[in-house]
Amino acid sequence: MKQYRTLLFDVDDTILDFQAAEALALRLLFEDQNIPLTNDMKAQYKTINQGLWRAFEEGKMTRDEVVNTRFSALLKEYGYEADGALLEQKYRRFLEEGHQLIDGAFDLISNLQQQFDLYIVTNGVSHTQYKRLRDSGLFPFFKDIFVSEDTGFQKPMEEYFDYVFERIPQFSAEHTLIIGDSLTADIKGGQLAGLDTCWMNPDMKPNVPEIIPTYEIRKLEELYHILNIENTVSC
Repeated sequence: MKQYRTLLFDVDDTILDFQAAEALALRLLFEDQNIPLTNDMKAQYKTINQGLWRAFEEGKMTRDEVVNTRFSALLKEYGYEADGALLEQKYRRFLEEGHQLIDGAFDLISNLQQQFDLYIVTNGVSHTQYKRLRDSGLFPFFKDIFVSEDTGFQKPMEEYFDYVFERIPQFSAEHTLIIGDSLTADIKGGQLAGLDTCWMNPDMKPNVPEIIPTYEIRKLEELYHILNIENTVSC
């Protein structure tokens, strides 16, 4: 089995439960605006948001364009006029409080940091990601954190990974594994950068033929087998 030395972890829906944090932040935002949040609006928000972030990954939009237009675009469909940038500021404050962990994340990361060099690679907003990682207790386990907002590039761009690799001491692509939930950002980005990849896929989403991860897992604890180390928590 291949031996890895460096592990690159995505944040949202990989080690932190973004779905839970997002759901709470949306509820609080709409309560603040006195607008009923229906299931249809939640679904439409996800569609709009995912489309905008996909455009960001493809280099078609800036991060600010994504976050400052998603809520105004959503509410416009329901007959509301809204200041997208102002709503984003309010939403961001609510979202920053969400630091729920994916099952097994704390034990896994605290175990792995004893044997591997751990780094964060995320397309999120810098202040938000730092706060959530600190509040979750995971922050001290990582040697460095690379947020797209700080690097000037984003996953899956090769320039993003070049930026990361230049800042990891004695970096070796051969001995590095990236773990993330996004096929288009984490897995495709890792492949373009010459890395082995591990797709976090708890919901068993269908794959696409052109993006095949090296490994696929449904639970974080499956990483112990891939990394050929003992789960000291369960033993």
